Amino acid sequence: MTSTYPSLAGHFLIAMPNMSDPAFAQSVVYLLAHDSEGALGLIINRPNGLTLADVLEQLQPEHTALGDASNKEIFSGGPVQTELGFVLHNKGPEFKGTTPFTELSLTASQDALLAIAQGIGPAQSLIALGHAGWGAGQIEQELAANAWLSCPADHAIIFDTPVEQRRSAAAALLGVDLDRLSSQVGHA
Repeated sequence: MTSTYPSLAGHFLIAMPNMSDPAFAQSVVYLLAHDSEGALGLIINRPNGLTLADVLEQLQPEHTALGDASNKEIFSGGPVQTELGFVLHNKGPEFKGTTPFTELSLTASQDALLAIAQGIGPAQSLIALGHAGWGAGQIEQELAANAWLSCPADHAIIFDTPVEQRRSAAAALLGVDLDRLSSQVGHA
């Protein structure tokens, strides 16, 4: 199936109030990749209650987390591969498992976590367990069903905006106040 939508890589997907899937309700997803075969992203506004110190204690109990970075929040990145950790970060730092994307990089290796804990990691980062994934044409179908709003991402929302404000800040990029939207779906 050929997509009639342009690539949404580097965009936010903002869950509409009518989103019924609990994995994505009230979420903001940063899309790293989107093409005719599907999409890959991370939910950026759902902390899971763990910190970097908790994760490092499980991965490498012999290492003690160093510095303030050990209190860094961990996010639920999505419902796919929830046992795997991912670090979304600014381009530049390269680690064993780094994949550069259009605007940011994604790393799936422990050396990035240790560098962050030691205060020598990427200047900007978001750590998540799991990711969001869609098959070919799936995002396009969900957009047509009014499940998501989409807009070009602003990295300040990912890295600098308080978690509880990220969804409204992302919607504001479109001039939308989510509190004014109805959860009723329809077509005019």
